[in-house]
Amino acid sequence: MGVGGEPSLIVDAYSREQLVAALVDAADDDWFVLGGGSNLLAADEPFDGTVIRILTSGFAPIDGAPEGFQRVSVEAGQNWDEFVAWTVAEGLQGVEAMSGIPGTAGAAPIQNVGAYGQEIVQTLVSVDLIDEGSSEIVEVPAAELGLGPRTSDLKRHYGEEPIRNAVIAGITLDLRVVGTDPTPVADERIRGALSLLETDALSLAEIRDRVLAIRASKGMVLDPSDADTRSAGSFFNNPIIAEADARRLPAECPRWPVDEVVEAVQVFDLATWDGQVPRVAAPASRVKVSAAWLIENSGLPKGFALHGSRASLSTKHTLAITNRGGATADEVAALARYVRTRVASEYGITLNPEPVFVGVEL
Repeated sequence: MGVGGEPSLIVDAYSREQLVAALVDAADDDWFVLGGGSNLLAADEPFDGTVIRILTSGFAPIDGAPEGFQRVSVEAGQNWDEFVAWTVAEGLQGVEAMSGIPGTAGAAPIQNVGAYGQEIVQTLVSVDLIDEGSSEIVEVPAAELGLGPRTSDLKRHYGEEPIRNAVIAGITLDLRVVGTDPTPVADERIRGALSLLETDALSLAEIRDRVLAIRASKGMVLDPSDADTRSAGSFFNNPIIAEADARRLPAECPRWPVDEVVEAVQVFDLATWDGQVPRVAAPASRVKVSAAWLIENSGLPKGFALHGSRASLSTKHTLAITNRGGATADEVAALARYVRTRVASEYGITLNPEPVFVGVEL
């Protein structure tokens, strides 16, 4: 976003060994691990602590994938889009719809990044973690990370501590081997996002090109000459609310069902069991609704800014808060607070911010 003060100390880690050493050295002080910085809002005041910047890079095919797939190991500091471009060139399917997402590979599992029908949970096998207070790197299966809609046990949600405080050193993915020729797009969500018919055939490269074009049209591909791209991407998460609450919203508000996971296993003590199986009540249905629609229909159009502020909503997408040039973190936060207040007042829904905040409160 181009805002924020300077930390007392920046330590660059170009290897896993340097990363572990930096974490050990900073253990008794305030510290913060930085990837690409694309999903970050730091306060204007200097950070009185150590910022550890992960600059590890590289990826390589490894053994262990099931038939028809290729397993790939990726370093946490690897530029994400460069890695996606390589998978497309190699004919490996699974992350092509996430083309153009800024940042590093290590950040991908933290909020289960996704776009246009794909999420990292669909391909993630495991992550290499350094738990807080440890100097060991452990491999943790993806199933143990609590991955959900834009969340995981590793994510520091606004106002909350992560369930597991750890640093990612690397990730491992299983990608389907499909080649570089056009093939029918099997994923219904990708077809819908790209306006494809069920019979349309596209290569991975063509999917990537279309995704990049869509993202650019929304100001979501970095362009130094375009102030709409000086943002943290989507500033607010799409709210997930009860279906009953969603029915009270105007019919034109976009919404999507959220898959529920029902625990199917019941355990009974045979010594006392009466032979009856109690009915398991299904959880209340939940719905994800469009934060962008809520913002715009609260009377805040694209390009909206508070009087005299150098921060504004993007002129292309109301979900992004942008730095129009010389903005401060306080100006960004003030606009975010105003947006939250308007949406809560109009629809009774509190929007939760998506970026990681350092020293900023809403």
